[in-house]
Amino acid sequence: MSPSRDLVLGRHIIDHQTVIHRRDLCRCTGYRRRIANCRSKPPQQTRFKQGEASANPRGRPGKNLAASLVEGLNKKVVVTENGRRRKIAVREAITSQLINKSATADLRAIKMLLDLIKDAEKQAGAVPSPEPSPRFTAADEEVVEQLIERLRHQILSEMAAAATNPKQT
Repeated sequence: MSPSRDLVLGRHIIDHQTVIHRRDLCRCTGYRRRIANCRSKPPQQTRFKQGEASANPRGRPGKNLAASLVEGLNKKVVVTENGRRRKIAVREAITSQLINKSATADLRAIKMLLDLIKDAEKQAGAVPSPEPSPRFTAADEEVVEQLIERLRHQILSEMAAAATNPKQT
Protein backbone atom coordinates (compact mmCIF):
# COMPACT_ATOMS: atom_id res chain seq x y z
CA MET A 1 0.00 0.00 0.00
CA SER A 2 1.56 3.26 -1.02
CA PRO A 3 0.55 6.59 0.51
CA SER A 4 0.01 8.09 -2.95
CA ARG A 5 -3.09 5.91 -3.51
CA ASP A 6 -4.53 6.57 -0.06
CA LEU A 7 -6.83 9.37 1.08
CA VAL A 8 -5.20 11.78 3.55
CA LEU A 9 -7.48 13.41 6.15
CA GLY A 10 -5.69 15.59 8.68
CA ARG A 11 -3.34 13.39 10.62
CA HIS A 12 -4.89 10.14 9.40
CA ILE A 13 -4.36 8.24 6.20
CA ILE A 14 -7.33 6.21 5.13
CA ASP A 15 -6.90 3.35 2.78
CA HIS A 16 -9.70 1.06 1.67
CA GLN A 17 -9.30 -1.23 4.73
CA THR A 18 -7.68 0.67 7.64
CA VAL A 19 -7.14 4.07 9.21
CA ILE A 20 -3.44 4.70 9.84
CA HIS A 21 -2.01 7.55 11.85
CA ARG A 22 0.75 9.44 10.04
CA ARG A 23 3.26 8.75 12.79
CA ASP A 24 2.99 5.05 11.91
CA LEU A 25 4.33 5.67 8.41
CA CYS A 26 8.03 5.37 7.83
CA ARG A 27 9.60 8.66 6.80
CA CYS A 28 12.22 6.83 4.75
CA THR A 29 10.02 4.51 2.69
CA GLY A 30 6.49 5.83 3.20
CA TYR A 31 5.21 2.35 4.12
CA ARG A 32 3.58 1.24 7.35
CA ARG A 33 6.07 0.37 10.05
CA ARG A 34 6.42 -0.34 13.68
CA ILE A 35 7.29 2.77 15.65
CA ALA A 36 10.81 1.65 16.61
CA ASN A 37 11.91 0.52 13.13
CA CYS A 38 13.02 3.76 11.48
CA ARG A 39 14.14 5.86 14.39
CA SER A 40 17.76 4.72 14.12
CA LYS A 41 18.37 6.21 10.65
CA PRO A 42 17.43 9.60 9.25
CA PRO A 43 15.42 9.77 6.03
CA GLN A 44 17.37 8.79 2.92
CA GLN A 45 16.95 12.16 1.21
CA THR A 46 18.43 14.07 4.19
CA ARG A 47 21.47 11.84 4.72
CA PHE A 48 24.95 12.98 3.70
CA LYS A 49 25.98 11.65 0.32
CA GLN A 50 29.18 9.61 0.12
CA GLY A 51 32.18 11.84 -0.56
CA GLU A 52 30.25 14.97 0.45
CA ALA A 53 31.77 17.10 3.21
CA SER A 54 29.97 16.58 6.49
CA ALA A 55 28.96 19.35 8.85
CA ASN A 56 31.40 18.09 11.49
CA PRO A 57 34.57 17.00 9.66
CA ARG A 58 36.78 16.73 12.76
CA GLY A 59 34.26 14.69 14.69
CA ARG A 60 33.21 15.11 18.27
CA PRO A 61 35.79 17.05 20.29
CA GLY A 62 37.64 15.18 23.02
CA LYS A 63 37.67 16.11 26.68
CA ASN A 64 40.28 18.45 28.06
CA LEU A 65 42.90 17.25 30.53
CA ALA A 66 41.15 18.62 33.62
CA ALA A 67 37.87 16.89 32.76
CA SER A 68 39.66 13.59 32.09
CA LEU A 69 41.55 13.88 35.37
CA VAL A 70 38.41 14.57 37.39
CA GLU A 71 36.58 11.71 35.69
CA GLY A 72 39.46 9.31 36.41
CA LEU A 73 39.72 10.36 40.05
CA ASN A 74 35.98 9.91 40.60
CA LYS A 75 35.92 6.33 39.27
CA LYS A 76 35.20 3.65 41.85
CA VAL A 77 37.65 0.87 42.70
CA VAL A 78 37.23 -2.12 44.98
CA VAL A 79 39.53 -2.17 48.01
CA THR A 80 39.83 -4.53 50.94
CA GLU A 81 40.03 -2.89 54.37
CA ASN A 82 39.95 -4.93 57.55
CA GLY A 83 38.91 -8.01 55.57
CA ARG A 84 35.92 -6.26 53.96
CA ARG A 85 35.64 -5.35 50.31
CA ARG A 86 34.14 -1.97 49.52
CA LYS A 87 34.03 0.50 46.65
CA ILE A 88 35.70 3.86 47.04
CA ALA A 89 36.73 6.62 44.64
CA VAL A 90 40.26 6.54 43.24
CA ARG A 91 41.05 9.87 44.92
CA GLU A 92 40.14 8.38 48.32
CA ALA A 93 42.37 5.37 47.66
CA ILE A 94 45.28 7.64 46.72
CA THR A 95 44.92 9.83 49.80
CA SER A 96 44.64 6.86 52.14
CA GLN A 97 47.80 5.31 50.62
CA LEU A 98 49.63 8.62 50.94
CA ILE A 99 48.59 8.94 54.58
CA ASN A 100 49.66 5.35 55.32
CA LYS A 101 53.06 5.90 53.66
CA SER A 102 53.53 9.14 55.62
CA ALA A 103 52.83 7.26 58.83
CA THR A 104 55.72 4.89 58.04
CA ALA A 105 58.14 7.87 57.95
CA ASP A 106 58.54 7.99 54.17
CA LEU A 107 59.99 11.49 53.73
CA ARG A 108 58.80 11.93 50.16
CA ALA A 109 55.24 10.96 51.13
CA ILE A 110 55.35 13.31 54.14
CA LYS A 111 56.42 16.23 51.94
CA MET A 112 53.69 15.49 49.40
CA LEU A 113 51.08 15.21 52.16
CA LEU A 114 52.13 18.49 53.77
CA ASP A 115 51.98 20.24 50.38
CA LEU A 116 48.50 18.84 49.79
CA ILE A 117 47.36 19.99 53.22
CA LYS A 118 48.70 23.50 52.56
CA ASP A 119 46.92 23.68 49.21
CA ALA A 120 43.66 22.37 50.68
CA GLU A 121 43.78 24.91 53.51
CA LYS A 122 44.56 27.69 51.06
CA GLN A 123 41.61 26.75 48.85
CA ALA A 124 39.23 26.32 51.76
CA GLY A 125 40.39 29.53 53.38
CA ALA A 126 40.74 27.70 56.69
CA VAL A 127 44.00 29.38 57.59
CA PRO A 128 44.11 32.91 56.21
CA SER A 129 47.60 34.10 55.43
CA PRO A 130 48.75 36.45 58.17
CA GLU A 131 48.60 40.08 57.14
CA PRO A 132 51.91 41.87 57.44
CA SER A 133 51.66 43.80 60.66
CA PRO A 134 52.82 47.41 60.56
CA ARG A 135 56.39 47.73 61.77
CA PHE A 136 55.50 50.47 64.27
CA THR A 137 52.30 51.57 65.92
CA ALA A 138 51.38 55.26 66.16
CA ALA A 139 52.86 55.46 69.68
CA ASP A 140 56.09 53.86 68.45
CA GLU A 141 56.31 56.37 65.61
CA GLU A 142 55.92 59.24 68.12
CA VAL A 143 58.71 57.89 70.35
CA VAL A 144 61.03 57.47 67.35
CA GLU A 145 60.32 61.05 66.21
CA GLN A 146 61.19 62.39 69.70
CA LEU A 147 64.39 60.33 69.79
CA ILE A 148 65.47 61.62 66.37
CA GLU A 149 64.74 65.20 67.46
CA ARG A 150 66.82 64.78 70.66
CA LEU A 151 69.72 63.26 68.75
CA ARG A 152 69.58 66.03 66.13
CA HIS A 153 69.57 68.69 68.91
CA GLN A 154 72.51 66.96 70.69
CA ILE A 155 74.54 66.71 67.46
CA LEU A 156 73.92 70.39 66.64
CA SER A 157 74.91 71.48 70.15
CA GLU A 158 78.11 69.40 69.97
CA MET A 159 78.93 70.95 66.58
CA ALA A 160 78.37 74.46 67.96
CA ALA A 161 80.57 73.68 70.99
CA ALA A 162 83.29 72.31 68.74
CA ALA A 163 83.18 75.43 66.56
CA THR A 164 83.56 77.81 69.52
CA ASN A 165 86.27 75.83 71.33
CA PRO A 166 89.17 74.86 69.12
CA LYS A 167 90.74 71.54 69.91
CA GLN A 168 93.27 71.58 72.62
CA THR A 169 96.07 69.10 72.31
